[in-house]
Amino acid sequence: MFRILLAIHILSAVVFVGNFITAAYWKVRADRSGNLDIISLTAQGLLRADYMFTLPGIVGLLATGIAMVGITDWAMFQEPWLSLSFILLIVTAIIWAAILLPLLRRMVRLAQLGAASGTQDPAYRQASKKWAMFGGIATLLPVVILFLMVLKPAI
Repeated sequence: MFRILLAIHILSAVVFVGNFITAAYWKVRADRSGNLDIISLTAQGLLRADYMFTLPGIVGLLATGIAMVGITDWAMFQEPWLSLSFILLIVTAIIWAAILLPLLRRMVRLAQLGAASGTQDPAYRQASKKWAMFGGIATLLPVVILFLMVLKPAI
């Protein structure tokens, strides 16, 4: 059972981190195009991808991680690298749910209005800058978690 949970855990991590990285790529490409229709469609696609990949990734990581710790022995949770990884994942999930997701919803609305009117609202750029800053943090934290999980350092 542990190996199945581990496989699901790793798959969840790939989906979770992969969506953050690819979202940044497509967002930058759309914004650089200057095409308001492309920007709008990309923002809509990123929002859908968050619900299809980021949310299941977070749930999968938390569920399988907690289940694996429960199977092996809750004492294992006392390992500093594991508890730090858990804390960083919770922080990442909070950033995503409380900051990134609302910003992306706002960007979708503003991008749709911009595509319809033919002019981009400066509020889109402001939201986009915040999304990029917090998105960078939310991408970096899981990379740190990945290193902690693989290296299991004695902190």
